[in-house]
Amino acid sequence: MLSLSSSIQRERVKQNLAQHPVQPFQCSYDLQVPALLHDLNCTIVLSTFQAGKLVLFSAKDANQLVQLPRTFKKPMGIAYDPATEKLALACEDEIIVFKNAPGLAAHYPRAPHTYDALFMPRATYHTGALDIHDLGFGAQGELIGVNTLFSSIDRIDDNYNFTPIWKPPFIDKLVSEDRCHLNGMAMVDGKPKYATAFGKGNSAQSWREDLMHSGLLIDIETDEIVVEGLPMPHSPRFYSGEIYVLLSATGQLVRVDAHKGNYEIMIDLGGFVRGMSIYKDYAFIGLSKLRSSSVSFSKMDTQGLKNEAGVVILHLPTGKVVGKISYSSSVEEIYEVQIIPNSCRPNILNTLTPDHKDGLATPEATFWAKKDSNKKQ
Repeated sequence: MLSLSSSIQRERVKQNLAQHPVQPFQCSYDLQVPALLHDLNCTIVLSTFQAGKLVLFSAKDANQLVQLPRTFKKPMGIAYDPATEKLALACEDEIIVFKNAPGLAAHYPRAPHTYDALFMPRATYHTGALDIHDLGFGAQGELIGVNTLFSSIDRIDDNYNFTPIWKPPFIDKLVSEDRCHLNGMAMVDGKPKYATAFGKGNSAQSWREDLMHSGLLIDIETDEIVVEGLPMPHSPRFYSGEIYVLLSATGQLVRVDAHKGNYEIMIDLGGFVRGMSIYKDYAFIGLSKLRSSSVSFSKMDTQGLKNEAGVVILHLPTGKVVGKISYSSSVEEIYEVQIIPNSCRPNILNTLTPDHKDGLATPEATFWAKKDSNKKQ
């Protein structure tokens, strides 16, 4: 039974929400975040499969942050190739490739002279529901994805649903059983070099047996296990000669010593960490809320973890948190965090609405379709 004071407090909360309803995708951010993005001339991109959105965070100026959410079906891995200005997004059963068309950006009909980049959908690969996690562009521009369902790393093209190029040495065959929960991939010199998995079992979903102590980092080139005993590793990244990995179950960012087969904790962020991009000495790390209905979360020791969603920005040389974005509505789980460099205000169009069909680009020119004002709607 509720006490009288509890009943009064709950009623006041209801009244306050009625008077001031929470807006979709409402978030707060530290004052230094817009200034940092402005100085770095970049934009944060995150995917949230739970909310079905790809979200762009940009600095409107040095004092104000703006976000642009776009709808996609179960968006997960994000890859960006600065050489070609292409962005790829892994969705529920397809991978969509976008290309920047700056000429279209300048005259975007809904907001002309607002955006400095516009990512238009250019190709879609119909992969089927493979549960693609991390995604990357290879040295020749080819798409490479972590196929979690089939425990493999694959090349994605228009020949097949997927072409396996590597699987962990302990996986004896390709079957749709998510045997080890292969999830993360670090690209080095245009090739997949390191991978993370939750376990080294060889049977259907065997990784669920011991989430806190069975994770591992694997050297893809040598098939050697670099380090094991990791609590739910995600998002391996190679930066400036170092290997960084997120330990989701303990909320830590660690630096791995491949020669010694161990790691050091760089920082404990106190939440479920997943999704990371490192750009100019700054690590942009995703935070997710804890899923109360999940069987996996029920096996974790979540006692000390904060229940929040957002992005933390860490300065790697000092190990200091220099900024944070926190969601108060809509977004609960983040999968990937990526950076679009050299763009303070990009836009992206999905294929679920007809807007992208009105913008045309050739090597020499760009065109927006003219609307006939006399045409009946």
